Amino acid sequence: MSHSANLPAASLAIGVDIGGTGIKGGIVDLSTGKLVGERVRIDTPKPATPPAVAQVVAQIVEQLDAREDAPGTDSPVGVTFPAIIHRGVARSAANVDKSWIGTDVDALFTNQLGRPVHVMNDADAAGLAEVHFGAGAGIDGTVLVITLGTGIGSALIHNGVLVPNLELGHLELDSAVAESRASASARERENLSWDEYAQRLQRFFSHVEFLFSPSLFVIGGGISKRAEDYLPQLSINTPITVAKSKNNAGIVGGALQSAVS
Repeated sequence: MSHSANLPAASLAIGVDIGGTGIKGGIVDLSTGKLVGERVRIDTPKPATPPAVAQVVAQIVEQLDAREDAPGTDSPVGVTFPAIIHRGVARSAANVDKSWIGTDVDALFTNQLGRPVHVMNDADAAGLAEVHFGAGAGIDGTVLVITLGTGIGSALIHNGVLVPNLELGHLELDSAVAESRASASARERENLSWDEYAQRLQRFFSHVEFLFSPSLFVIGGGISKRAEDYLPQLSINTPITVAKSKNNAGIVGGALQSAVS
């Protein structure tokens, strides 16, 4: 089953991905999930306060708007942000200024850009891109996209519909927060062998599998490049595969979200 039926008629949309070091934007072809032309990148301002970041987002969108193949200047823009986003409001702040907490990010960016802006969590955006155009495309039921990095990011998509702000990295596991034991950074910090790391992941994925009974796990994050070192050692019933969308997943997911919001 393909979930592209959920997609709108508009074929192009702008997505912007806000990260701790860089802010990237692009024009996305919503029928293929591919970027049209080069992406634009500007360093994340320091400090990354709401007004400073809003200004950079506006600069990026302005550059994209100037292109011949840009969608209309009144079209919605999708923005991904490294925080829990509840009804457009940031409820946490990872790698950005703490003044974001409690900020209505949707309203801030909408006012700055003078057009509708929809903000979503960055892991959710990557999950959406993966289900529409990547390893999770055409899968019925629940797909869980898990990114192993500094922490553990997670996105739950059921039959093409995102259930936002799932923080599975904060589950308690062996009397600790799961991401403090099973993230890629925990492996490096504790100098774990791949076998030892696989045991940690086994505990995490068994637990998550029991809670959600997904149809598929998709693994993302930089460490997914080394999947053959640990995935074959995991013993779970759910199929598990590696994410296909790489650096542009946030831009693509943001654009998708803007088009269906």
